[in-house]
Amino acid sequence: MKKVGLYFGTFNPIHVGHLIIAKPSYTIHTLLALEEKHPTTEFALIMGEDNLRTLHKWKGFESILENHNIYVYPRPLTIQEKEDLKSHRTPAKLTNHPKILKVDAPVMKLSSSFIRKAIKEGHNVRYLLTDPVHKYISEMHFYES
Repeated sequence: MKKVGLYFGTFNPIHVGHLIIAKPSYTIHTLLALEEKHPTTEFALIMGEDNLRTLHKWKGFESILENHNIYVYPRPLTIQEKEDLKSHRTPAKLTNHPKILKVDAPVMKLSSSFIRKAIKEGHNVRYLLTDPVHKYISEMHFYES
């Protein structure tokens, strides 16, 4: 059976850290459509640890867990998450779930929330984004206030 990994997240904004790992997509509806179109392919999810912390809030997360492996890229807590640690812990039912597999990979201290905050504070984030994303965010004045 062919295996395909799908990288899910909010990507707001998409940055080079996301692109190093994979390309963005959506969740349960995409999975169902892909399974229908490619019945002999096994689809797995790839996500950052920050998304695992909220997976239990995703539409259809039970179905995702029942039918797909989830490969989780390690990610340290953001400043906001540290301030409110209790609400950002991974739920116990997901911590040791047999379908959730932690990836042994170097940790990049890069997040979309860091980029949004840096832009708001007037810092240069050019080296963290691709040229088209940086140009679009600059032209639209996203995250500036």
